[in-house]
Amino acid sequence: MTLKLSWLTANPVAHRGYHDQNKAVWENTLTAFSRAIEAGFAIECDLQLAADSVPVVFHDHEMSRLTGIKGDVREKTAGELGLLSVGQTKDRIPTLKQLLTLCGGKVPLVLELKGRDGEGVDDGFAEAVLETLEGYEGDVALMSFDHHLLRDLKAAGSPWPIGLTAEGAQPEDFFKHDEAMQIGLDFISYAWAHLPNSFIEAQRKLGIPVITWTVRDEIGRATTYKYADQMTFEGFDPRESVPAGA
Repeated sequence: MTLKLSWLTANPVAHRGYHDQNKAVWENTLTAFSRAIEAGFAIECDLQLAADSVPVVFHDHEMSRLTGIKGDVREKTAGELGLLSVGQTKDRIPTLKQLLTLCGGKVPLVLELKGRDGEGVDDGFAEAVLETLEGYEGDVALMSFDHHLLRDLKAAGSPWPIGLTAEGAQPEDFFKHDEAMQIGLDFISYAWAHLPNSFIEAQRKLGIPVITWTVRDEIGRATTYKYADQMTFEGFDPRESVPAGA
């Protein structure tokens, strides 16, 4: 590995920011990100490409769960999305640029690109993310479930580490993951419930850092620190014990 990624595994990673499971502080909002920064946690979040080719921070393809408004997030411009309330709070759907401005290199960012099925549907997505990140002074990692986006990031000459987001416990899963690693990836984010497994064991022996998703209890935390390097968490403060029943 040519990239030094000790920062990626140094501290727990807050899943979609340090939210409270959408009670008062909602996922993927500037408020959730501010809480993570204050606590010193790295931030994991999701990127979608708005209709005007601006990367925005939003998990779902469909907007209704988070905004109460039906429709595909990619059919709205970043400006239109920025007017929509998340969870009926004061938070609006942020752009990646707004997140970068807020974070300012204070904590690492782990950005997951949410791709779509279909020929050419994600054209320009990887390039738009890299363009937005240009000149950013801080630790950033890029990842995706979607192999075509990983290839696009690599082909575009990403200066940021690129990782595979993945899950599965069957040989056919590992075959697909091995194919993705041939792209020349730098790290892996894996479902903790599917650990241990031979694929992850082999990658760690090669020196590939592994973080897990998404840890919500002590079993997940213990599994992570036995078979991986760091966790992506939600629903508790990892500086404390997980409450019973969390």
